[in-house]
Amino acid sequence: MSDSVVAVNLRVNGTEYPLAIAMSRNLLGVLRNEVGLTGTKEGCDDCECGACMVLLDGQPVNSCSYLAVQAQGRQVTTVEGLVVDDKLHDLQRNILEAGGVQCGFCTPGMLMSACALLERNPTPTREEIQLGISGNLCRCTGYARIIDAIERSI
Repeated sequence: MSDSVVAVNLRVNGTEYPLAIAMSRNLLGVLRNEVGLTGTKEGCDDCECGACMVLLDGQPVNSCSYLAVQAQGRQVTTVEGLVVDDKLHDLQRNILEAGGVQCGFCTPGMLMSACALLERNPTPTREEIQLGISGNLCRCTGYARIIDAIERSI
């Protein structure tokens, strides 16, 4: 049985992308391969690490397990969408300044989770920040500097 190809229009970071994709394609693969935005990373491919986190209508989702066709008619925001007029988002700048980046693999997903958190709760406590990024694994920093960077962004 072959996988049906369908026409979709994905709105990513404010830009429309008319695509023809297989119905079984996940959003992560389409973002990286068809749209050409490689900031979103593939880690576990099983919703465990958060490296593939994007915002869908402002809510964090693991793009590795979300079908691209389900994103039609919705706003997808990737880490590339945080940059406005070639200026880093406060969270991006703060995570760099706080030393919250080592290998950087988790950084895009952390940033997207942190953006969603701060949109919902502009003044979270340290514990609320920890909970807000709990779907993202970091193997390098021990989280403290990442949390510090998010606190700086409040």
